[in-house]
Amino acid sequence: MTKPDPAIVARKLSRRFADLIAVDALNLTVKPGEIFGLVGPDGAGKTTTLRMLSSIMSPTSGTASIAGWDVATSPDRVKDNIAYMSQHFGLYVDLTVQENINFYADLYGVSRKGRTDRINELLNFSNMRRFKGRRAGNLSGGMKQKLQLVCSLIHTPRVLLLDEPTNGVDPVSRRDFWRILYRLVRQEVAILVTTAYLDEAERCNRVGLLDRGRILAQGTPDEVKQLLPGTILTVRTSEGRRAARLLRSSPGCKSANLFGDTVHVLTGDPDQARSTIYRVLHEAAVTIDDIRQQAASIEDVFVSELQDETGSARLGGGEIHSREQSDTSAPVRARPDAVNVDNLTRRFGTFTAVNRVSFSVPRGQIFGFLGPNGAGKSTCIRMLCGLLAPSGGTGSVAGFDITRQAEQIKKNIGYMSQKFSLYDDLTVEENIDFYGGIYGLGAEELTLRKSWAVEMAGLNQHRSSLTAILSGGWKQRLAMACAVLHRPPIVFLDEPTSGADPLSRRRFWDLIYSMAEQGVTIFVTTHYMEEAEYCERLALIYNGRIIAMGTPRDLKTGVMKDTILDIRCPRPQDIMDRLAGLPEVREIALFGAGLHAVVDHTKRAETAIRNECTNAGHRLEGLEQVIPDMEDVFVSLIEAEERNEKDARSYIADV
Repeated sequence: MTKPDPAIVARKLSRRFADLIAVDALNLTVKPGEIFGLVGPDGAGKTTTLRMLSSIMSPTSGTASIAGWDVATSPDRVKDNIAYMSQHFGLYVDLTVQENINFYADLYGVSRKGRTDRINELLNFSNMRRFKGRRAGNLSGGMKQKLQLVCSLIHTPRVLLLDEPTNGVDPVSRRDFWRILYRLVRQEVAILVTTAYLDEAERCNRVGLLDRGRILAQGTPDEVKQLLPGTILTVRTSEGRRAARLLRSSPGCKSANLFGDTVHVLTGDPDQARSTIYRVLHEAAVTIDDIRQQAASIEDVFVSELQDETGSARLGGGEIHSREQSDTSAPVRARPDAVNVDNLTRRFGTFTAVNRVSFSVPRGQIFGFLGPNGAGKSTCIRMLCGLLAPSGGTGSVAGFDITRQAEQIKKNIGYMSQKFSLYDDLTVEENIDFYGGIYGLGAEELTLRKSWAVEMAGLNQHRSSLTAILSGGWKQRLAMACAVLHRPPIVFLDEPTSGADPLSRRRFWDLIYSMAEQGVTIFVTTHYMEEAEYCERLALIYNGRIIAMGTPRDLKTGVMKDTILDIRCPRPQDIMDRLAGLPEVREIALFGAGLHAVVDHTKRAETAIRNECTNAGHRLEGLEQVIPDMEDVFVSLIEAEERNEKDARSYIADV
């Protein structure tokens, strides 16, 4: 049987912009029915690569073909064989969700026969059925991202190019999205995807690590992970940030990096390192919950390959010393409240976006706001920032009433929105000068603060760059610099690290901890569940209502009642549906390179899973009960709410 020709081929593909080499002699192939993940730091050349492959941008040198058609000489043929989802929304803001989908269906020539079923399937997977009559311009950033996904998947192309398709998309929808991709793979679609979520890279058939336009490593996820020079020990502790800093300089520990609530220690001698970890943390009175050896992840390799030689994430040229993680068992009301709301409500016509929300945030606390797309997070933040009037309820920010004193609030906060409020036709330095003027900074103070902001955000080499040419990650850094230029006592960050690479996210969080140490209150929304672990307290909002609140540990051990089994096996997507049908398995979902199953009886479920894998001829590499992480908590609580709503609708229908 002859092997099919590659669907994507690049040979010494290069692109220059004046003196900048964005893509440098890149070679790759992607076969039909294969998912190839392209990962790398901000500005590595990922988007430029996809733009060349889609015939939107011409290569400076080298060649590339899609489904056998040269991207330079046959662009029309190339476009007939691809679907391309860019980072910039290709949506019509004046059209409704349904109208946008129909437009793309017509554009791609999707037959009217069967179109309704396909649209309904995609609306269900994205949880956007109830929004199909809403204009695209009135959707949240995450919901726009999901709508663009739906529009891209409305037809079945030979090649699918996805540029960070799940940025700003909640964990539940991300899992559903990958189910759709696996379905396309079974139809022999070739998929090239860039992603900032490195757990998603684990699900690809092959991965390429791109930096400064060059491929540093390429192969299957297992092959790439073998490049890590040592063994990973994971240390679970409630003082992870402090533990990581202590272990970085300890003998036998090549590096120590924080991943959620665990520290990943890279070592050449696991036994010696284990002894060192116990000794160093015991002497520092850091409590250790668990130490275990763990297989390396793609993110471990990414961080090891790309972090600076000191083993620490840096902001600009100077390391920021962040405060220790707070003792989350301490009373949270010991500090005066920076934010206080009671029954806060916002309606848009008959739609209630925020429904009688009440909470408080003490001064200097890092408060995380979690929820699926369209849950009401951004609407709530806009009310707290004085940008949107509440429909009901009361609240105060920095001591000012959110209804009557909106202008005073604006002067006392920093706000970084999902849509960066930057001017593309200004340089980096000119944007900072503009915001300094808005905040009323005098010439001398602005000079000092600008130098600090540029250094903090690592923008020294981009001071004179037009904002329009910056990558998404660099724009995020600039937006953060502008938001905190005037030393606000409260900072609202609406998905500040969406789309940023792992090292950039670490840099952001070093800054966040540094600001909180100085008494600044941080109110942050995020879809990175690892980042949720870094917050002192969390609120989970769903359909405008807060359904859970507490410290990360409270939510994982108190609110989360489910038992989680971690299942490790080759190609978990192939066995997932069979395991989902077992009566002993209540829920199952992709989790990194494996599966997480929610079960009621551990031993019975383990036996049933082992038997099913054996019967299916599927090799089981690992099966163990694990402590739930924040993604498990998020998914479990949201799915429980959705089941309750479904049951309520069924009850009403029966009555």
